[in-house]
Amino acid sequence: MTFQKPAETWPDDRLVRECLDGNNAAWAALIDKYRRLVASIPAKYQLAPDDAADVFQQVWIDLYRDLKRLQHVEGLGSWLITAAARRCMLVKQRAQRTVPIGGLEHEPADRGPDAAAVHAEAEREQKIREAIQQLSPRCRKLVGMLFFEDPPRPYVEVARALGLAPGSIGFIRGRCLTKLRTALEKVGL
Repeated sequence: MTFQKPAETWPDDRLVRECLDGNNAAWAALIDKYRRLVASIPAKYQLAPDDAADVFQQVWIDLYRDLKRLQHVEGLGSWLITAAARRCMLVKQRAQRTVPIGGLEHEPADRGPDAAAVHAEAEREQKIREAIQQLSPRCRKLVGMLFFEDPPRPYVEVARALGLAPGSIGFIRGRCLTKLRTALEKVGL
């Protein structure tokens, strides 16, 4: 019996290859890996929730349609950012074309953030997510509870959730952050 890594840990080139072969588990893993990245773009453009959901869905439809033509798999994250940003800009442009009723003057609709800045920020956030995924499950949970929950959980709650002594959380947090720093350096941050 051979051990196989779960699909969510596969590198992008394997995920893409498996997706092209019709592997539904690979599609699910690919979407799960990049869902936060794609969802972050409409948020940066301050789209309404319904518009953001439409953009999210359309990006995955676009990827499904264009996956065969993706020439550089290592640029998949960048492709997703660009596709989502373009969809967001289309939504914003449609909103600007609305004509006011009764001749009332209005200020032009906000065009949203600079596309290059959105792209750079989204790529940075994705690298952070990838670095966190390199941590052990316990460190991922600890980092998530301490730094990505709003409000952050107190050490006592974190200790209880992880089955640890409250006094050990600071020490373990330090070790996890050291590992995260190393992982961030590996991904270029």
